[in-house]
Amino acid sequence: MKKINKILAFSVAVLVLVGCTESFEEINTKPDVLLADNLDIGLLGQAFANGQMRAMTGAPGGGAGNFQLAQSLFSDIYSQYFANTATNFDSDRHIQVGGWSNGLWNYFYAQAAPIIKFVEDFTEVNEMPVENAFAKILKVQAYHRYTDYFGPIIYTEFGNAQTTVQYDTQEFIYRDFFRVLDEAVDVLKQHSGGQAFTAHDQVFGGSADRWLTFANSLRLRLAMRVKYVDPQLSRTEAEKAVADGVMMNNDDNAAITTTINSRHPYWTITDWGEFRMSALMENILVGFEDPRLSIYFRQTDDYMDDDEGQPYRGLRNGLPRGDLDQGALNRAFSDLGVRWLNQGRGGSAAGPPFRMMCSAEVFFLRAEGALEGWNMGGTAQELYERGVELSMTESRIGADGDAVQAYLSSTNSPAGVTYPEDSSWDLGPSSNIPIEFQSGADLETQLEQIITQKWLALFPDGWEAWAELRRTKYPRPYPRVASDNVDVPRDQVMSRLIFVEGEYDNNRAAVEAAQELPELTSRGGDRNSTRLWWDAKP
Repeated sequence: MKKINKILAFSVAVLVLVGCTESFEEINTKPDVLLADNLDIGLLGQAFANGQMRAMTGAPGGGAGNFQLAQSLFSDIYSQYFANTATNFDSDRHIQVGGWSNGLWNYFYAQAAPIIKFVEDFTEVNEMPVENAFAKILKVQAYHRYTDYFGPIIYTEFGNAQTTVQYDTQEFIYRDFFRVLDEAVDVLKQHSGGQAFTAHDQVFGGSADRWLTFANSLRLRLAMRVKYVDPQLSRTEAEKAVADGVMMNNDDNAAITTTINSRHPYWTITDWGEFRMSALMENILVGFEDPRLSIYFRQTDDYMDDDEGQPYRGLRNGLPRGDLDQGALNRAFSDLGVRWLNQGRGGSAAGPPFRMMCSAEVFFLRAEGALEGWNMGGTAQELYERGVELSMTESRIGADGDAVQAYLSSTNSPAGVTYPEDSSWDLGPSSNIPIEFQSGADLETQLEQIITQKWLALFPDGWEAWAELRRTKYPRPYPRVASDNVDVPRDQVMSRLIFVEGEYDNNRAAVEAAQELPELTSRGGDRNSTRLWWDAKP
């Protein structure tokens, strides 16, 4: 099955209504072959809705295998949200399992990218400006996640109907993101109060104003991402985003609606029992005495059965295969919280909405900008505290004002972790930073506070958390017990995924040219240890 060179020309009805990978056999036909003069607006709306879920790697119809390949087996582990317990899973020891990364690449370019491009091109040809602006913003949201995995990726040349599809550098892609967002924002400003895809938009119900706020907030995220490689671009775009209006409260949050026909992927994969809370997460949440602990994670089965030991426990990352006793580890360490579990385990029928971005993240981004002296509409401390408050009062947490204030004034710090099973796994506190903002501290200490709280607020979005860990180096990660990757020692963070195997079969000239891009060769080449373009903090 060709994965990169072409896409089978299929009917619009098939494009928007089917959800299985087998329906997408090839992925590089010009999108105009899919245009239909009499396309029903409802079908176009379904295509857009389909693209929203696929862009976040949660397959419609409740499928979760692609989400597992794209997030659970890579960024969830590399961000140290979770640790692996499955015996035959090696990614926690810094191994990029080729079949998994090949699968996540193929899923995106066979399922998400064609639909997003179809909607964008169709709405442009047929002069549907608001719908086109939505599609552009969704494209930026989708592609930034993939370039943050690989660096150079296929971007401008996707859909060129050629046998070779060239890669773009991450630098070019990021700079183009700001251009695309400019176009979308200009349109949405001209259509204030407008509506589009009202019956199908699973995130904002078709509100042009809410999409505008999301576009500005996404611009802020991307602006801060490039802070260490191009500070002037970062400041310009960050200040532009804040001036135009970003998320200000939890009502602005962006999340995809889940249903019994399109469940949250964790609803399924938590039942497979392949990961548990990480040691870093226990160290921070338990040390902080954080109210989110009981929401984010379940008490351990061992504790619930016998009322002995610790109710919440985090596992070391990178256990050797010989130490991976899946059943015992799953009982002894904490699973995801009940809100992500299925009905048989006390959860709901579909799981929570699939969050794309939250206002808490936006305030932490602004707090970081304020540390730099940029115009972010408040001081770093004010924005930090508001970010914590928004995370704590989000509907899934529901903390009251007194609890928030008590937390913000707490001097608690990370606690370390111990293991009666094997004391050689014991770890001291990852850091000494408290919750209370250290107004008199140096900027790096304040940044660590901001990013540590941001890491907690982003949970369980490992995709974004891994990117921010690489960019800022916070929160301070624990070394893995072992690494099986000679390029990435156990005390280092995985920097990127290398180009996937299928590209050498189907797009060899292009992927080999991408390997020689100075953006990679100047930093070490196509290796897991090679920093991405934006990963430039000294």
